[in-house]
Amino acid sequence: MAEQQTFFQRVRPHLGWLVLLVAVAASLWPIRNDLARYLGHVGFQPHAPDWALAVDLPLKVQIHIVAALAALAIGTIILFQPKGSRFHKTLGWAWVIAMAITAVSSLFITGINGDTWSFIHLLSGWTIIGLPMAVYAIRNRKVQAHQRAMTGMFVGGLIVAGALTFIPGRFFYAFFFG
Repeated sequence: MAEQQTFFQRVRPHLGWLVLLVAVAASLWPIRNDLARYLGHVGFQPHAPDWALAVDLPLKVQIHIVAALAALAIGTIILFQPKGSRFHKTLGWAWVIAMAITAVSSLFITGINGDTWSFIHLLSGWTIIGLPMAVYAIRNRKVQAHQRAMTGMFVGGLIVAGALTFIPGRFFYAFFFG
């Protein structure tokens, strides 16, 4: 049975990102008023989510968004839980399913690059190949390979790809800021 870790032991591997986030926020703090004026000047107006936009999306996009948000929530919980427990394994399978649905559904969504795939679809291909490889790794007790693959898919497939959805002209930009 896995040894129980304290909260600090679970969070410690992520402290580098927290320090980076605090450093960026601290460096922007002195220019916050100028930054706010600039963002207002270019039309960046945060507002409550525009749910009418979400309802008008095609079903394939709605499925993709729900699966991605589920994977993000489940993955975040997994990151802060002890590894190897029954809870971790159960949530892990739910995450694999949510990520698979996210990756496969993205293959049916085009628009950034006309009616063809864009560079973002490379992340989908990476996820479709990487998920079974990561499951295979843990089944063969290759814990570090499993951990690297799953963390890479979480960061690349959810965080990076998710951040790209906030680019002006894309759905989440209009949903929250447009």
